[in-house]
Amino acid sequence: MSALIDCTAMSRKILFISNGHGEDLNASLICAALREIEPRMLIFALPIVGQGKAYIGQGVALLLKGRDMPSGGMVYQGLNFWKDIASGWIQNTLAQIKAVLDYRRKIDLVMSVGDHVPLVFAWLTGRPAMVFLVSTSSFYEGRLKLNPLTRWLCDKPFVLNVFTRDAFTAADLVVQGLRKARFVGYPIMDVLQASDPPSAWSSSSGTTLDPFSCSIGLLPGSRFPEAQANLAIMLRVCRALAERFIARPWTFDAAIAPGTDLEILRQLVKVDGWDVDVQGGVLRCGRSGLVVNFSDHHFSEILTGSSLILGMAGTAVEQAVGLGKPVVQLIGSGPQFTYAFAEAQMRLLGKGVFTVGRKAAGSAEIQDAATLINDLLQDPLLPEICRRMAQERVGAPGGSQALAMALLGALPRLATSTG
Repeated sequence: MSALIDCTAMSRKILFISNGHGEDLNASLICAALREIEPRMLIFALPIVGQGKAYIGQGVALLLKGRDMPSGGMVYQGLNFWKDIASGWIQNTLAQIKAVLDYRRKIDLVMSVGDHVPLVFAWLTGRPAMVFLVSTSSFYEGRLKLNPLTRWLCDKPFVLNVFTRDAFTAADLVVQGLRKARFVGYPIMDVLQASDPPSAWSSSSGTTLDPFSCSIGLLPGSRFPEAQANLAIMLRVCRALAERFIARPWTFDAAIAPGTDLEILRQLVKVDGWDVDVQGGVLRCGRSGLVVNFSDHHFSEILTGSSLILGMAGTAVEQAVGLGKPVVQLIGSGPQFTYAFAEAQMRLLGKGVFTVGRKAAGSAEIQDAATLINDLLQDPLLPEICRRMAQERVGAPGGSQALAMALLGALPRLATSTG
């Protein structure tokens, strides 16, 4: 249990409940916007999946310290459910329910970010709530079929507004009769606004970005140890590009997640002749002399400075699309980045996202990915397609502030909590 929160500090208190890495990120950005608008606001959070690192990074107090589970939140895939059970998922869930019930009388407003899971927790508080359905979109199928439990809860009077991740979904839900549905913005783009020029970090790692180079950004994801395995696959693509298309001055920059175990990564990549230079922030292939920069704190710079993204991630790929970057996806071994996940991401994010193969990437898929990347960089029509997808599928920055204002606008209408 985290340190107890002083619930007498303010007369208005907002609880954020979210269930996943991307959901936590969105929620934490709204928290940051709330604090910027109203610095005295008391905000706390309950991350249902994981440790809530995005909240911790914003200094948001947690009702209950989060725990990582083997599935990383992808409970519905394969044997992940049983792995989570063995790792204490039931006990963890019961503790989360207890935390919500213990604090419910101290809450004025709840913000549910994700799918039906945080929405159920919001319902358990008995307090007014707003819902951000960030985990789904009408772009997947053309018409959103809400989980029956989600729809039932969203229709309840305690839900004041239902926010969506894109305008298309909001319009679709309104047509379906859910008139509470609104789109005001998607927060994930706001985290990219304060980035430094790309060369500010790459030059310090020994490589200067050439404005005429083909700069490839690598997004291996944030779930461990899957992310390290994904990066090992991506390094094979980098090598294939450098060896086959030698006329291009390639630059490769990997955005690894904070907390990445570099020793695990070293063991994974050494079979292909790579070594990890921690001090220099580079991966070196002794067989070819190829260098790949890596950093766990220059995500924005890598994303903005890349010509094309090689991605095996969720939210990070969405952010790349939001910046108008073409994305090439390879299939990993999961639990997150399976073909089903990658194919769904193509439907969600549109024509600027490409997936190579239907199974975990082998030598054939590695070579196909290299060919595709080289071809895409020569496509004169692709930049305009990507710009259109960025506007349509992700949207402009400012979503955090818009959602924060919606939350603040609801507070005066609510009865004062007695605590």
